[in-house]
Amino acid sequence: MDKETTRIRTLQVTDAEALLAFEVQNREWFERHIEARNPAFYSIQGVSDHIAEYLSGLAAGTWHPFVIEDASGTIIGRANLKDIDTHERSAQVGYRIAQQACGQGLATLAVRHLIQQAQMHWGLGQLLANVYAENIGSVKVLRRCGFVIARAGEDEAGRDDWYSLSTQLVESRSV
Repeated sequence: MDKETTRIRTLQVTDAEALLAFEVQNREWFERHIEARNPAFYSIQGVSDHIAEYLSGLAAGTWHPFVIEDASGTIIGRANLKDIDTHERSAQVGYRIAQQACGQGLATLAVRHLIQQAQMHWGLGQLLANVYAENIGSVKVLRRCGFVIARAGEDEAGRDDWYSLSTQLVESRSV
């Protein structure tokens, strides 16, 4: 995969079919590393509702959802700024890369894109990420992008094998 021909762009309403294909194809892979989605998500209606919710969050200034496409326009990943809080100047990052595209630097590219968008578009000063400890690849990606482990502990579901990572961003907001 050529990172030079990879494109990261804001999620669009017209992405429903391509996004459903991406999510279905990688469902088992994702569920090994992150919380499983509700089964109702895996339908055109479920994905369309998901997109509408994320785009509503974008309009409200609380989300910025992106898709990652290869040279042919196929979705091979997602990256999101979520829980954007412009008053606190913080947000959470989330991303998922297709199994066949892992190990090619796309997660690092996605996180760097999120950092750039957080600074330039939203004027944020801190990003947070929550990762299960066994997801070593994501921990490495986040650390490579300047995140440090802020704490380890128990999540809402009672799992005690996760890390919360954070990074402070350099001041730079475009006018």
